[in-house]
Amino acid sequence: MAAQKILMITGDYTEDYETMVPFQALLMVGHAVHAVCPGKKAGDSVRTAIHDFEGDQTYSEKPGHNFTLNASFADIKAEDYDALVIPGGRAPEYLRLNPEVLAMVRHFADRNKPIAAICHGAQLLSAAGVLSGRSCSAYPACAPEVRSAGGNYAEIPVDQAHVDGNLVTAPAWPAHPDWLAKFLQVLGTRITL
Repeated sequence: MAAQKILMITGDYTEDYETMVPFQALLMVGHAVHAVCPGKKAGDSVRTAIHDFEGDQTYSEKPGHNFTLNASFADIKAEDYDALVIPGGRAPEYLRLNPEVLAMVRHFADRNKPIAAICHGAQLLSAAGVLSGRSCSAYPACAPEVRSAGGNYAEIPVDQAHVDGNLVTAPAWPAHPDWLAKFLQVLGTRITL
């Protein structure tokens, strides 16, 4: 397997599990992962939030860990990467206001490079205008944004993932086993024991 170079775009109050788990899992199987945030450099950190499903009408939110970025946003170029990961949480709601972030998302979509987005990560996809005619899962509260962007919202169980060509999406972190497995398939990653 040729190692892929993967870009992760994240920010303050990203969902803890949706950032740390894919970052570590993709490194574990041999891929290079660069986690970046606009306005921050390698060695800086972003705050995370833990979103949990405890029987309320929406998720609860608790303080998470600090996640250390390993690359500087100002230094990266989307064309240097083979794939993109977009964690959920609250970060996508403000990251979608950044024209450079949206241009990066469009780069991956326009070149049919693998994209994995989870939960509120669909907010970046919709703001970038890359969902027209595509099917996409997300946290259910993001369904109107997927539809407004011309996408088809894939309503699936919270522990499942959805694939539409190069796009791998899921509702939330309980889908990690399926979401990451499907993303690795799209990447062409082979794991042998």
